[in-house]
Amino acid sequence: MTILFISDLHLSDDRPEKLDLFYQFLSGAAQDAEALYILGDLFEALVGDDDNSSPNPEIFKALSALTASGADLFVMAGNRDFLMGKEFEKKTGAVLLPDPHVIDLYGEKTLLMHGDLLCTKDVDYLKFRMMVRNPEWQQQFLSKPLPERLAIAQQMRAASKEAMQDKIPVIMDTEQETVEKYLRDNKITKLIHGHTHRPAVHDFLLDGNTARRTVLGDWYQNENVLICDKKEQQLTSIYDLIS
Repeated sequence: MTILFISDLHLSDDRPEKLDLFYQFLSGAAQDAEALYILGDLFEALVGDDDNSSPNPEIFKALSALTASGADLFVMAGNRDFLMGKEFEKKTGAVLLPDPHVIDLYGEKTLLMHGDLLCTKDVDYLKFRMMVRNPEWQQQFLSKPLPERLAIAQQMRAASKEAMQDKIPVIMDTEQETVEKYLRDNKITKLIHGHTHRPAVHDFLLDGNTARRTVLGDWYQNENVLICDKKEQQLTSIYDLIS
């Protein structure tokens, strides 16, 4: 059996080929796995558990079919879908994870994160993150009618794209000191995360011990999955699993 990790799919009707790829993955390789972890930004945008705009209902249905097959599904919120809640869990059978979260991965403690908390040079974004993760802000936002929430989300995405054009790439990447702090605080040497859209495996020394940070790719152009079993961990193309 294997445990699979994916992140940053950003699913939407704008990219139907990625939706089809995701559904193929869920009905095949994911059902054969012991568990699937989705570490944030499954959706391009989700404005609440009641967000029934396309393609969300089909995504919920596909996730529910996966958990009904017996596979365990764990989902972490990203910066595009941080409003998932209890109804999302009921609709899909998924378990929502806090960020960060520690799991036992075949006997080795591993830290899971979406990854945005590691990008500490992006001060403006972290201020925005703090605001929208505040329970009071979320309660006020979710009390608005769905069409209004969708319109606000669209405005936020447009503003985000504009702001990113003025940021140099290094600002939006992880800070090594921050990575090391999270690992030390959790007494762990293994980290898996997404968010940066820079898939890679980084090995480094942490206080004299070998540490590893595995970065999951986005599904805009990388479409990869981290496959873990008792012997190894391999970052590979999703196409290798559905061919």
